[in-house]
Amino acid sequence: MAPKNKENSNSTKKKNRNVVVEEDDDDEDYRRRRDRNNQAVKRSRVKSKLRTQQTLERVNQLKTENELLEEKIKMLTKELGFLKDLFLAHAGSNQHTLSTIQDIDLNALLADDSTTSQKGTTRF
Repeated sequence: MAPKNKENSNSTKKKNRNVVVEEDDDDEDYRRRRDRNNQAVKRSRVKSKLRTQQTLERVNQLKTENELLEEKIKMLTKELGFLKDLFLAHAGSNQHTLSTIQDIDLNALLADDSTTSQKGTTRF
């Protein structure tokens, strides 16, 4: 029975060699898959950072635009108030003269507009 053990040990060695070769192939294949995955993750993170940066830039742009529009609203509201007062003064006078317009404090209104202009707002 001794010869059978030798055959068994030889065939076991051959099987072990095949297993080692298969494990090497599996390791290389695994390494390739891991490398590809790592590269994909890097690309994904770069894209994510780029999208985040673009979103922040857009938010800042919209904030600036919003501030300008708020200033424009203030200016147009003052202008509307002035024109309403002018209209009411003109409609209320029977003589249709400019004497009632002088009752409106134009200097104060113009001073308000000039301080708004000095703050860096642009008249549209």
